[in-house]
This record gives sequence, structure tokens and C-alpha cells, in this order.
Amino acid sequence: MTKALYVATLESHSGKSLVVLGLMQLLLGKMAKVGYFRPVIDDIKTGGIDNHINTVVSHFGLDIPVEDAYALTQSQVVDMFNDGRQGDILDAIISKYKRLEKRFDFILVEGSDFSSDGSIIEFDLNIDIAKNLGIPVVLIDNGRGKTLEEFCGNLESAVNTYLQKDIELLAVVANKVRPENVDLVNTRLEKELNEKTVAFTVPRVKNLSHPTLNEILYSLNGTVLFGKENLDNQTGSFGVGAMQLHNYLTHLRDNSLVITPGDRADIILGALQANLSDNYPAISGIVLTGGILPEPSILKLLEGFETHVPIISVQQGTFDTTNSVGNIKSKIYAESKQKIATSISLFNTYIDGELLLERLETYEAKGMTPRMFQYNLLQRAKAHKKHIVLPEGEDARILEAASELSVLGIVDITLLGNQEQIEKKAMQLGFDISHLKILDPATALNFENYASTFCELRKHKGVNMDVARDTMLDVSYFGTMMVYKGDADGMVSGAVHTTQHTIRPALQFVKTKPGIGVVSSVFFMCLENRVSVFGDCAINPNPTAEQLAEIAISSAVSAEAFGIKAKIAMLSYSSGSSGKGEDVDKVRKATEIVKTTHPNLQIEGPIQYDAAVDPLVGKSKLPDSEVAGEASVLIFPDLNTGNNTYKAVQRETGALAIGPMLQGLNKPVNDLSRGCTVEDVFNTVIVTAIQAQES
Repeated sequence: MTKALYVATLESHSGKSLVVLGLMQLLLGKMAKVGYFRPVIDDIKTGGIDNHINTVVSHFGLDIPVEDAYALTQSQVVDMFNDGRQGDILDAIISKYKRLEKRFDFILVEGSDFSSDGSIIEFDLNIDIAKNLGIPVVLIDNGRGKTLEEFCGNLESAVNTYLQKDIELLAVVANKVRPENVDLVNTRLEKELNEKTVAFTVPRVKNLSHPTLNEILYSLNGTVLFGKENLDNQTGSFGVGAMQLHNYLTHLRDNSLVITPGDRADIILGALQANLSDNYPAISGIVLTGGILPEPSILKLLEGFETHVPIISVQQGTFDTTNSVGNIKSKIYAESKQKIATSISLFNTYIDGELLLERLETYEAKGMTPRMFQYNLLQRAKAHKKHIVLPEGEDARILEAASELSVLGIVDITLLGNQEQIEKKAMQLGFDISHLKILDPATALNFENYASTFCELRKHKGVNMDVARDTMLDVSYFGTMMVYKGDADGMVSGAVHTTQHTIRPALQFVKTKPGIGVVSSVFFMCLENRVSVFGDCAINPNPTAEQLAEIAISSAVSAEAFGIKAKIAMLSYSSGSSGKGEDVDKVRKATEIVKTTHPNLQIEGPIQYDAAVDPLVGKSKLPDSEVAGEASVLIFPDLNTGNNTYKAVQRETGALAIGPMLQGLNKPVNDLSRGCTVEDVFNTVIVTAIQAQES
């Protein structure tokens, strides 16, 4: 079963607390450790607690500190959004969620409330959060005040938006529907949402929408005169006691709230007496308006009543008080035991919890988002800190990335080059490199040892010590030798040097892993809503069918190692058996080799790019394929196609391309493009550090 479920809504006051409470009760009956998380909460006073968190955590006795149960407040989200820092919002939420994920068997995630100035961005934000956390959604909407067409149309539109973003909708809940319309709404939603998701309809229940005396006291800033211990009394209907008592008594209903001026002793005493009588319904409370208190003699009489009816005094006049009470949007609090019990009962009656659990068991996340991928990279790199050497220490991009990596404590770094020049340039650029080690190959203590080792390894190629010393002055050779000798765990170069200059030393003495015949490369392409693996886009100009098969296998292994489920598409200009010619035959042969040697891998080829990544096109061209439309590993037939495609995708879509990451070497050595950015350097170093953990 997936480890989490996201409860989202389309607007404020949709009643998602009902679903959260019901789900939590259900989950706690199935699992030992269930957590609760709110990505975004309403703003709270200093020292205050979000009501949703307080209610769920305290009622169910969850072992979660309040500060761990949420990531950001509404104001923080709005400020970050206005500053153009949408990515930081998701990073903060992912980081907080991942901490909880380690502690619990399952996490119930409750979306935002649509109750502030930031509500205009909340629909999209909830989608982004669910997508980046990689968890399915239960979507709720409120039927109050809408026509059938409006209500069902809004829900269907929202469902389509979620599905277009590749988010699994576990269920839709149509909440607060008039009881007489439940079957009508159910029938309509089953028809509209057929094959998209399942729908449940929950009727409107008065005691969940009516406020308690405590909510009225808080909203109207009132004062408790009597009955403080019963402020959780649930109100039903409410009416103004302005008529004569004998007429007013006929208007009392179950749990009526009596609103009357403070000097109407007849109404006050008559209502309390009616509450004690078996011939009249019970009242929930009395609100005295106008800031008027009863006469001392009446107060003395009230003190002697054995009643559970709270009496509160407010400053507002009767008209304003009545309007204010009618406008209160009732909530469920930790103390609202009756509302909590009613909510759970409604959930169990109208929502099939066992069906939801069954759907959870079969849920499979569709790919990984760029934000989650990058978060996982950072966490994995930090878990086992590695030492990476950067031969091009005088390049400004290298200096900036190295400085940032060092400050974050992700890796240990050695820069190669002239120490005085590197320090001078860093100072000019304002980069802190105090935590970095700097080595000049010409003066390094292990220079002779490295030259001797290189001479021994390459003597069959006519290399003597003089040649070896000259070679070791080259920062690419010196850095690679550091990796070979175990003085560094990996190397990243290429910001200044060519690809050939970077990988030649590795091919000469680091060598390839056993059974690997070809060194190849992949890019992790961080697209809008997924991460794809592109290979080979940097090393092999025109691989044979056998080499192409090996590239596909290596790329699948790389994808899985970085948390991406490998579905391999062997790209060509035609799909299936339609194409003819030498180029497509090569791809077809490579596909068959992979199927024969690695039958466990999911692979399709030859296949065109659109059929590989677009579900509609894939289903149309290759309806029986388990890869078409869902490919995560895309293997290009040659370097010309691969290199141009990755650059076109990167430039036209704004995708982040992490790599190239070389695969097949005994130890990690990775190449940068000479047009690389600081972010490229940063990410490639992290990828190299993770590779080093596996080597």
C-alpha cells in the first residue's frame, strides 16, 4: 500500500474535516503508526495551534509535535509566491513531509482551507503538492447553494485537471448535499466520472453546520455568565425572543438558541423553565444582547437554577447578534466530541472506506517530479558524504558551485589549480572557499607517486617517467589519478576542457566495470511534471545494435539506482514493425537483444518519441505496449539525434538537464558541457557523489 493519501478541496467550508476524521479512524484500525500532515495552515497567533492539527492530533492521540505537523503558513506561502519563489514553497513542504515519512507507516495529508487572501493560488498549489509528494488524492466539494449542473460541472472539471497532471484520484466526495438530492447527485456523478474515479455523496447534517456556544462566544467576543462547563453545547435553530413569552414558547425547537435583550427576564426565565419541562424541547443556550445584564434579583435567581444551559452576554444589539450568529462558519474543534462522532458516523455510512483501502493497495505512483528527484539527490548525497575533485578550480562557475556545496555540507571538495590564483579569483567574486581544499599538481606531495603509478599502468604504451610527470601536470589526469588511488571518490570536469579530454584518462586507467563493453552517458531531464532519462547524448557517435542494447541496459540500471522506474523506449523514426531501413533495423535488433538478455526489463522499440511519452499517441500506435506513452528511459539511436534532442527539449521547455552522467566506469568520472551553468555543476557533483556511494 502507498504510504500516504492527500485530502484536497475545491473551496472553503467543503467539510474536509469529516473525511479526514473518518479516514484517520479507518487507518488507525489497520496500521500501527499513522501520521498527519498539513502542508499549509492558516495564519495563527504566536504560541497558537492550528485548529485542524489540534483536533486530529489530540482526538486520536497521535505522537506528532505540532511544529512537525505542518510546513508553512498562508502568509509565508503568499510572500514566497509574490517573490517568485514557488520552488521554495515545494522544497519546504517536501522536506517537512519526508521527515514524517521516515517515522510512520502511513501519512494522512490534509490540504489547505481556501480561507485567506492566498486562496486564489490554492487550487494549483494543492495539485503541485500532491504531484510532488507522489500520492493519490481524495477530492471534496460542497454542494450548498449550487445547482446540480454547477456542482457536478465543477467537480468534473477539477477531476479532469487532476488527471491531466497524472495525479491519481482515489475518490471524489460530494459533501453537504440536501438529503433528498443524494441519489440524484450520486447518479449524475457516476455517469460523469465513469472510469475516472469513484464518487461518494454525503448529505448535509444540521448539527455539523451550526455553531457551538463556544464558537458564538468567541465570534461575538462575549462574556460567560453561567454554564461555562457546557459551552460545547451544539445549537440548532435560533430565534429572537422579542414577543410575549406565551407566543415565543411555541417557536422553540430542539437545541434552540435563544437570543434576547438582557432585560427580558420573562424570556430568560421562561426559556430555562421550558428546558426543564418534559413538554418542551431542550435549548442549547441563551445569548443576552445589547451589553445589558439582568437585574441583580434575576441574576440571583439564575444562580440557583440547576441547569446545563450556558448564558452569555454580548455587546452587539439583537439585530446584529442574530446576523452574526447566522454568518458563523462552524468548525470542528478538539472539544467538539459530538461533531467528531457525527462526522465519523457519516463517513462510515456514506463513504466506502474498505474500497478506498483497496484502491490504495493497487496505487502506483506515475513517475517522479523534478522537485522530488532533486530533494532525493540531496538527501542521498548527504547520507554518506563523499570527496569529489574538481580539476578546473579557477573557473568562476566551478568556484561558485563548490562554495555552495561546501556551505551546505553535502560533499567534501578539492579544487585543482594554482592556489594563489584560485583564492584571488574567489575573493574577487565574493565566494567563500575557506572549507575547500586546493591542490596544485606541480607542488602536490603525492605528485611523484601519481607519476610512478601512471608510468607503471601505461608502460606497455611506451610511457616513461618523464612522460608520466608531464602527463600528471595535466589537471584532468591528476584528478583522475586521485580517484583511481582512492584519494577522491569521484571527479567532475569539462567546464573548460572537452569531453574527450575529461574521459580519456578514465578510459586509460580507471577502466570499465566487468562485463561492460562501452562507456555511455545519460542525462536526467527534469521536465515540468516528470523526470526522464535520456541516453546516450554525449559519448558514442554511432553505436552498433549491440552497443545500443548495452546503453539501454546501463541506462535502465542508472534510472532504477536514482529512484526512477525504468520503462525503456528505443527511439527511431517509426513505431513497431512499420519502418524499414538500416537505421530502424539497428534499433529493432538492439531491442531484441535486450529482451533476450534481460527479459525482466520493460522495453519497447523501435518507437517514435511522441508514442513513447504521450499516452494517447502511444495507445493509438502501440495499444498492447506496456511502455508506450509511459516511457521513462529514452534511448536515442545515435549521438547526433540524442545531443540535439536533449538540447532542444532543454531550451524550448526550460527543463533542467542534469548530466551527462557517465555509466560503465569502475569509479565515477563525469563530464560537464563547456556551456554549463552553476546549477549544472552543482547537480553533477551531487550525482557523482551518489555514484561514488555505489562504487
